Parts: sequence; structure tokens; C-alpha cells
Amino acid sequence: MRYALYALAVAIAFGTVGFHLIEGLSLADSLYVTVETVTTVGYGDLPPKSQKGRAFATIFMIVGVGTVAYALSSTVQSIVQSEIVATFGERRRFREMSKLRDHFIICGVGRVGSRIVREMQRTGSPFIAIESDAEKVAALIEGGAHVLVGDATLEETLRDAGVEHAVGLVACLPDDADNVYVVLTARDLNRELHIVARAVEEQAEPKLIKAGANRVVSPTLIGSHRMAQALIRPAVADFMDSMTAENLDLGFEQLEVVPNSVYAGHKLRYTNIRSELDVVIVAIRRPDGKMVFNPSGDARIEAGDLLIAIGRADSLTELGALAHGIKGSEV
Repeated sequence: MRYALYALAVAIAFGTVGFHLIEGLSLADSLYVTVETVTTVGYGDLPPKSQKGRAFATIFMIVGVGTVAYALSSTVQSIVQSEIVATFGERRRFREMSKLRDHFIICGVGRVGSRIVREMQRTGSPFIAIESDAEKVAALIEGGAHVLVGDATLEETLRDAGVEHAVGLVACLPDDADNVYVVLTARDLNRELHIVARAVEEQAEPKLIKAGANRVVSPTLIGSHRMAQALIRPAVADFMDSMTAENLDLGFEQLEVVPNSVYAGHKLRYTNIRSELDVVIVAIRRPDGKMVFNPSGDARIEAGDLLIAIGRADSLTELGALAHGIKGSEV
């Protein structure tokens, strides 16, 4: 399109200068005649009078009209091609999203949702984001995220996001009523879905729990608690900040122990978790929901246990592989 516009501008400038020099017309009249020619309007009020002028006009008719035809065809071709590429790209993304299983759904990509998206991308977790703001959607697509444009409170939108096959959903829309609608609809479509909801107002928390949310998070309450900790217990606040900092290679992880894991049936002291991996097990959640905090070395790890661990990212990755029985190791 840019080259087509350049060619059209050059043709108009060429005709204007030619009619001005050959026919002696003013620049305004020359421009008028040039535009008449290239648009094939031909009012006939300022026709070329000399033989040279007519010869130039003949040549310019061919060049000018051809240039306009080229510009129009290039513009139409560019628009059609861009629409085709966009359509095929949208279909390709939709096919990729429809194949996802055991993924997460992020409803709303505002200040809270965008941070969740970055964390999902950092950990490599499969997810689909639902957002209605076109600018936010474009930015997410450029970042390689799976994004569904639509209203997250609608059942058909959640179905398009594969809520029946998802393992988790976070409702972080800026309005509590919308989050309640999302939780109600998602829970009705998938009874096993793990749902985390955002509560803007404190009184919305019980409503979200009744709607079917497994966890309710209030950024306002969490922020005020962190500020109080920073004021009263600054060392504890510094430690928590270091744990949540994205630039540190340290974090928490939950790891499920499968029956064929090398850890199943062994006491914690006889594993390589602390000695070799340098990972600290801060809690063990039993299959019945009982939580063992700060387990001793005599605590026995059983199949189905959920290990809450803290350590370096590479060590947590190796621990996860061993817990899932992916590779063998001496305990």
C-alpha cells in the first residue's frame, strides 16, 4: 500500500508539472487537469490546446490511469490478504485452544489477571485467558498467549475456553457480581474444577464461596496484611518478599507423590530431599486433608501425599520428577 501511494503521488506530481510547463497553466489548474485525467472524470473545461500538450496528455492518460488502477488493486489486495491472514490465525489459535486439556482459565486480564498471566508463562503452565478489551487481547496475542475474546460471565464463552476439560479457573474481573456469575457458571459446567476468585469487597467473600469457589482472595486484605507485617515484623516481610520476587531462583511448590515414586513409603530423613536437593519440606498434606506442618525426619511419605516444598527452581523440578516417578533415584 505504501508503494502504491508513492506511485500515485509521483504520477500526480508528474502530470501537474507537465501540464504547467507544456500548456502554461497555473499549478492549481495543472493539478486540477491531472486529477481529472487520473480519475477518468474528464470535465473538458481545461483541455490541452497544443499538439505537445495533447501528446503529453495521451501519454499521461495511460500512465496515470494505470497508476491509479495499480494503487487501487494493491490496496484491495493488502486489505484482503490481511483479513485472510487474521482469519486463518484466529482459526489456528482456536484449534490450538480446543486441544488443550488439564489447563487453567484466567477470566479477566486487568492489573491482577495480567500478573497471573506472566506467572503462568514463567512456569510454563497451559492456560487460556478470557478478555473483552481489544487492546489487552492484542498485547497478549503478541506475547504468544492463548486468548479468547468474549464475556467470561457467559456460558458459551467458558465452553469455548474448554472449562469442561480445565483443572483450574481464576475469576479476577474487577466487579464482584461478575466474578460470582463466572464462579456459578463454571462450577455448574465442571464440578471438579478448582476455582479461585477475586473479592473486591470483603463482604463478597461468602457469596463467592457459596457460588462454588474453592478459594477467595482479596487483594485489599492481603495488601493491608503485608503492609502491617512490613511495619511490625520487617524481617518476616523481607523474607516473604524474597520468596515472591520474580528475579530470584527460589520459590514454593506443591508436589504430589504417586504410588511408583521413590519416596512413597519412606521416612523423610532417609530421602535425598534435604541432603542432595537442598529442598525444605515445610508441610505434608495427607490424602484425607490433614496437614502436617514442619514434619520431622520420622514423618513417613505415602502415596497420595502432597509435599509443600521450598527451594531453588531446578531442585524443585527434580523433586517433582522424583515425586511423580518420572525417573529413578536412590533414596
